[in-house]
Amino acid sequence: MKVIPTLLAAALAVSLTSYAMPSKAQNAANIAAGTQTQDGTLISVSAQASANRVPDIATISTGVVTQATDANSAMRLNAEQMTRVNAAIKAAGIETRDIRTSGVSLNARYDYENGKSPRITGYEARNTVSVKVRDLSKLGKLMDALVAAGANDLNGPSFEVDKADEAYDEARLAALKKARARADLYANALGLRVRRIVSIDEGGGMMNPMPVMRAMSADGFAGKAANTEIAPGESSLGVTLNIVYELGR
Repeated sequence: MKVIPTLLAAALAVSLTSYAMPSKAQNAANIAAGTQTQDGTLISVSAQASANRVPDIATISTGVVTQATDANSAMRLNAEQMTRVNAAIKAAGIETRDIRTSGVSLNARYDYENGKSPRITGYEARNTVSVKVRDLSKLGKLMDALVAAGANDLNGPSFEVDKADEAYDEARLAALKKARARADLYANALGLRVRRIVSIDEGGGMMNPMPVMRAMSADGFAGKAANTEIAPGESSLGVTLNIVYELGR
């Protein structure tokens, strides 16, 4: 067996290293800088697209706040009033899985006088539930029924799209087409062509609901039954794609 002289072996090692493939770290640096690789040019393109949908689910927060001179009375009054509110929720056809207690609290109420220690003057009990409504045609009537049953804490609604994945997929395809068109534009301007996609990074999906319109009739302020109208509007579900393309001859 022949032995390669030490000098020749060292020269061979240098030659192999100089033609070795770039490491992952080197590729990442090239992509970040948008520089030219050994056989092509990398370009990063960002594109955003969205799909509009009419929301079909609403969530409201409702509950009861009661006050009394002692803690036991405050909690008892709250429980009695909340029982009527829960009955109104179930009477509206809301399923048990869509009703969730979000908070129960009891706090002392203080009287602060100048130069004196705080003095307890009573207690406040609060019970709040989150209600998901899947039939938006019943939302306004439900909110009115809750107030009629004794709810004195009502917030919302917030809207969402039940099958959001379909809308997000539509937005992804639109963003992908937009990014490719932009990459082709740069490539043509440089006298090159798009060879391939090197990487795709997707930003978090976002949902931008339209403003909610709520209205109460004048009769509602006179102590009669309210007539609350709810307009869900349209929600825009969007994605952002960051795509690295390789350009070449």
